[in-house]
Amino acid sequence: MDFTKLPSILTPDLGLLFWMLLAFLVVFFVLAKYGFPAITNMVEERKKYIDESLKKAHEASERLENIKQESEAILQEAREKQSQILKEAADTREAIVQKAQEKARSEGARLISEAKVEIEGEKQQAIRDIRAQVASLSVEIAEKILREKLSTDAEQMKMIDRLLDDVTAAK
Repeated sequence: MDFTKLPSILTPDLGLLFWMLLAFLVVFFVLAKYGFPAITNMVEERKKYIDESLKKAHEASERLENIKQESEAILQEAREKQSQILKEAADTREAIVQKAQEKARSEGARLISEAKVEIEGEKQQAIRDIRAQVASLSVEIAEKILREKLSTDAEQMKMIDRLLDDVTAAK
């Protein structure tokens, strides 16, 4: 292959190399003076922004975790209060039921006692009524029997004597 026929840009001369190097150094100097600091500043700002975003995300994550823990604690406390309220309600219900049962028992005992007293009173009244009726009937029967037996004067005297003998013998 013959390098002499190639364009001069591919096979540079010493003069061309000098001017290219000089142009490169000028561009590099301008970039180093103005471009690279701007680029590094932008990269640093971007890095700071990303770091701050990561820090804020971490803080948000920590806050979220704290909020979750607080909500769990609040839920646990609410569950405990709920169970305590339910227990108190059950205890109150039991006490009310027990008081109602005791009141019902005492009221039942009082009613039974009153009924027994009333029954006893009615029984005594019935016995008195029966005794009065029996006595009345006995007197009527005795009167009828005595009228029939003591229809004559002799029978009356005989009966009087017998009664007097019974009274004197009893003394």
